[in-house]
Amino acid sequence: TMSAPGTRSIGVTPWRADLTVLVVGFLLLAAWDFTALDLPAARAFGTAEGFPWRTHLLTSGLLHEGGRAVGWVVLTGLVVNVFRPLWAGPTKAERVAWVLVTLLCLLVVPALKQVSQTSCPWDLAEFGGTAQYVSHWRFGVADGGGGRCFPSGHAVAAFGFLGLYFLWRPHDAKVARAWLAAVLLAGLLFGSAQLARGAHYPSHTLWSAWLCWVLSALCARWAGSPTAAPAR
Repeated sequence: TMSAPGTRSIGVTPWRADLTVLVVGFLLLAAWDFTALDLPAARAFGTAEGFPWRTHLLTSGLLHEGGRAVGWVVLTGLVVNVFRPLWAGPTKAERVAWVLVTLLCLLVVPALKQVSQTSCPWDLAEFGGTAQYVSHWRFGVADGGGGRCFPSGHAVAAFGFLGLYFLWRPHDAKVARAWLAAVLLAGLLFGSAQLARGAHYPSHTLWSAWLCWVLSALCARWAGSPTAAPAR
């Protein structure tokens, strides 16, 4: 189809690709859970006395507390960008919409965590706690610990901003991919730190990423996401 006068040519609607990522991601995560590799991963960092990296400056200070602070800075920047655009491209309506989607991610995942009966690795008896390992798929089965550890709330300090990829995708594919890479890298760094600290299993981080992608992709679809901009 021809574009309207004054507009640049753009590519195809990316919903099918978004849906593919959603489905393939779910299948890969289900396969990870089926292999029960969470506990061996935690054992790589934990001992009978606990997790040596739990309070380390790198994991607890820089990547946990520092990562949380970076998340607040980025969120503040997005809110400021609504009223005083920092970058040309997205309209004000788009900027408002994706701030709201970001807030949705930042609220939904921690809310799910609050009702979870899954405890953190550092709560397990073999690492000095009181809980026994129970898969997070065994709904309603308590593990003897404090629960409230699935999915990863801290990972959302990065993955909650996946909406920036969807915000920029109709305007500049290169910028969109850069945001996507930055968010995924930060999320994996935060998740790795939490694994080393004994705060989360790998699946907790990965499910947080998947949930944020689902929320963002569905919101883009519901809003009638514009077609993607061509790569530059």
